[in-house]
Amino acid sequence: MLKVKVLTIFPEIFPGFLGYSLTGKALEEQKWQLQVVNIRDYALDKHKSVDDTPCGGGAGMIMRPDVLSRAIEANHHKGRMIYMSPKGIPLTQEKVHELAKEEELTIICARFEGIDERIIKAYDIEEISIGDYILTGGEQAAQIMLDAVVRLLPGVLGNEESLADESFENYLLEYPQYTRPIEWQGQQVPEILLSGHHQKIAEWRKQQAEIATKTRRPDLFKKYLDSKNS
Repeated sequence: MLKVKVLTIFPEIFPGFLGYSLTGKALEEQKWQLQVVNIRDYALDKHKSVDDTPCGGGAGMIMRPDVLSRAIEANHHKGRMIYMSPKGIPLTQEKVHELAKEEELTIICARFEGIDERIIKAYDIEEISIGDYILTGGEQAAQIMLDAVVRLLPGVLGNEESLADESFENYLLEYPQYTRPIEWQGQQVPEILLSGHHQKIAEWRKQQAEIATKTRRPDLFKKYLDSKNS
């Protein structure tokens, strides 16, 4: 069972949308555990201060290393430690599969302008980014990452076979999907999907996935071709 610890100054944000649908049900059934730690509990002054001005000047505030280290030492005992950061490596489906195999994850959610660099080096913290944009805090990013991870845990999804056909699995975007009614606003469901010929349907879906990936994500399509030739 995956055990997750989240360090944040806004513990009330969690579990957020992770408490609903499949991830919420899995949390209730203890297919994964979530512990939320308030970093302010480890502040050193009566005002519960966790930040200070950046050395060298500049806008914003930086999370103090002495406060954050106290929170880490009290709560992180094993497993990987992740800092949600726009400077981090991009979150990919490969990385999600990797994280889903872990027994424990500790996730640091910063505010302000981030955390002191010395903390990252002292604890060999892994930095992960969910995209090339800036959020108000790491809590939103952490929940998105956890949503992707938890759904891969054993017994969380009702249909395990659906995982293999999803976007980014095997470096392909997902093929287009259709349902009833067969005709809608002058558009028809492709006849091949109504043929009952499973092999031809599978071939059509793979072809459509390749076309979509080549058109929309040439970077992924190159990885797909390289994986076929390796």
